[in-house]
Amino acid sequence: MVLVLLLGCFAVLAQEDCQTREECEALLKQYEEKISQYETDISKTAQQKNTLQNQITSLKSKISKLSAQINQSNVLIKDLSLQIKDTESSITKTTDKIDSSKEKLAETLRSIYEEDQKPLIEIMLSEESLSGFFDNVVALEALNSQTQELLANIKSLKTTLEGQKESLDQDKEETEKVLKVQQLQKKENEINQQEQQQLLKLTEAEYQKKLKEKQDVEKKAAEIRAQLFQMVGVAKAPTFGEALDVAKGVGESMGIRPAFLLAVISQESAIGRNVGQCILTDATTGAGKRISNDKPVSKLMKPSRDIQPFMAITAALGRDPYNTAVSCPLSIGYGGAMGPAQFIPSTWKLYADEIEGQLGRPGDPWAILDSFTAAGIYLADLSVKAKTTAKEKYAAAKYYGCSTNYECTNSYYGTQVMKRATCIQSFIDSGSMSGSCENLIF
Repeated sequence: MVLVLLLGCFAVLAQEDCQTREECEALLKQYEEKISQYETDISKTAQQKNTLQNQITSLKSKISKLSAQINQSNVLIKDLSLQIKDTESSITKTTDKIDSSKEKLAETLRSIYEEDQKPLIEIMLSEESLSGFFDNVVALEALNSQTQELLANIKSLKTTLEGQKESLDQDKEETEKVLKVQQLQKKENEINQQEQQQLLKLTEAEYQKKLKEKQDVEKKAAEIRAQLFQMVGVAKAPTFGEALDVAKGVGESMGIRPAFLLAVISQESAIGRNVGQCILTDATTGAGKRISNDKPVSKLMKPSRDIQPFMAITAALGRDPYNTAVSCPLSIGYGGAMGPAQFIPSTWKLYADEIEGQLGRPGDPWAILDSFTAAGIYLADLSVKAKTTAKEKYAAAKYYGCSTNYECTNSYYGTQVMKRATCIQSFIDSGSMSGSCENLIF
């Protein structure tokens, strides 16, 4: 059975022991405080993880942008290098032209000088006429003027080209400086990214560690809760949260809606706060008395039906049958119902073997886990596994003891149980409860 397995697991998981309810409650409080602290730490670690992840993403974006800028700078530098190379080639060609022009100019000047140095008699004898000599001199001087003009233009071109080269050199130098800065920034961002990734790994490891520790503490807390549920008897009723946890476990095992199961227990005993105001005084007649004022009560238990089972149940549990509280009788019928689920002794004995099969041990009608288990078995036997509200209301009425179909269908008790079930289901679904529901349940 599921509950047997769960209880077995709790026993295996036990790391610390508590012997009394007070010790268990103190230990459970410590675990709950630890769980709360773990939840805070886990939340902070998760925020750190998100921050680091965002920083890594930002660094990746910066690195990608810098890579693109570096590629752009490399292309620009290559282009400038090609332009500088072309300009240098042009300067070289222009220099060659200047040198060639200088040579031509020098040759022309030499020719003019040589003409100027000829004696007049030689000029007269070597030329057919004097005009030819002067034409030659004029031609040489014109050539000299053209050559000087060409030389000036070429020198101007060289100056322009050298200026362009200097500008290109400066551009290249500045671009190379920018490239170095970009490369340094990229390297720095890559180092930062590696550091952030390392921190993220450490943070993730810490996150997983905290989760594991929290899970371990939650298992221990669950074990203590299970132990507390078994300890709870008449002396102290469980809290609503404790009772709801038990109802969920039993309900899932039995196929009963937890809200409905807890609503029945709430209607029967205010979730264990009222398990009876009378005690047995005569095992022969079934008479008893009220605990508060010792007033005699007849028909506390039906002798032919409940006395013998009650004596056997209390004997097995080591309880004093004459000092164990049970329900007082109403205006009609008998009392004698036991524990939070308010089972009459004969009905408990009827289901005793099945209860023991679920728990893995004999049941105790006054223990919370045991009484919830018994109620779950009984309600399942009343065919409420269909989980419809009509079925649940009918089963609740049968649980209370209605006899006819009309009485069960129109039962006030069934209506009240369903009101409580609606309130409890609202709390399960939303974590809150209306004021009217709080007044009804608590």
